[in-house]
Amino acid sequence: MAADGTNEDYPHEIDEQLTGFDSSVASYVLIQQVRIKLYLIYLQLEPLDQAKLDLMSAYVLNSLFWMYLITQGVNPREHAIKQELERIRTCMNKVKEITDKKKAARLDKGAAARFVRNALFEPDDKKLSKKTPSKKRLCKMSSSP
Repeated sequence: MAADGTNEDYPHEIDEQLTGFDSSVASYVLIQQVRIKLYLIYLQLEPLDQAKLDLMSAYVLNSLFWMYLITQGVNPREHAIKQELERIRTCMNKVKEITDKKKAARLDKGAAARFVRNALFEPDDKKLSKKTPSKKRLCKMSSSP
């Protein structure tokens, strides 16, 4: 009996329960490892991305609960879950506004000042007289055949 790997030190009535316990412990260890890896990734995210991830997780869980209520014959529109989903959507909209503000175009004050200065540029009188013909020259040009 020792060759097949079974141990005679415990009652055989609990074999099924021990097998279930062993698989539960293995699942728990696996879940903890995945959880730790996800947490390390979470810590590397920027605060805004962390907020997006948290809101998405809360929305998904509450949506699943909404579906559970439907399967149980409960009208979710009359349940507190509706208010919770609306609260999460409000927070999501606030995060979206913050994201949009970050993406919005910013004014480059130096470039704006250069545009205004060049648009209001007035040439000196000396430069103006050299580049444009005088009134007398204009009259002679127009009268010549």
